[in-house]
Amino acid sequence: MNLTNSPAIDVAIISETSATQRAYLTLRKMIVTGEIRPGEKLKIEGLRDRLQTGASPIREALSLLTSDNLVERLDQRGFRTTLTSRKNFEEILLLRCELEDMALRRSIANRTQDWEESVVVSHHRMVRAQADGHQTFEALHKDFHMALLNRCDGPILLKFCSQLYDLNIRYRYLAGSALNYTRRDVSQEHQSIMEAAINGEADRASEHLLSHYRETGAFLSGILGETELG
Repeated sequence: MNLTNSPAIDVAIISETSATQRAYLTLRKMIVTGEIRPGEKLKIEGLRDRLQTGASPIREALSLLTSDNLVERLDQRGFRTTLTSRKNFEEILLLRCELEDMALRRSIANRTQDWEESVVVSHHRMVRAQADGHQTFEALHKDFHMALLNRCDGPILLKFCSQLYDLNIRYRYLAGSALNYTRRDVSQEHQSIMEAAINGEADRASEHLLSHYRETGAFLSGILGETELG
């Protein structure tokens, strides 16, 4: 009997992979949005009840999340969500600015009509979701920022940028209502980044992007304490 080609085996593998992916995406969202707090112990049994799935997919998902620096493995004591601090945030912001500056410039240098259209479409979807107060805004916000970088021709670079986005946005959720944009026109900031990018103005696009990040970063850094946040 050839087990490798067994349909039952194939279905089991696909099902397990799907369950792991669902657990991973759900846990990542819960951690990034602050539903699971920094430093919180992640017990398998408790997560089984919350996610309504098996222990194996949860363990696999937690292992994947350690690679994203959202979860820490404790020696012989399971897992917990990664702690937060101002020092950690400032490192994330620095890396994000450095890597996205590189990725954006490469993306603009490699730009195509299809890429320009994808940036415009992703911006439009984000703006529409924000205007409607739709719950998909955050995902579309990330889609827009990643669309800007998508032509950098560097899959590892893109992966790091995606991870840094999640790590950075986690702090915005932790700041909650303390973070407001009453003195800024964030929609115009996005518009300026998009226009410069699709016009091939790498220096101007980078300037707008980094200013966009640093404006928020300066505010967040100011309200975060030096100690770890729980």
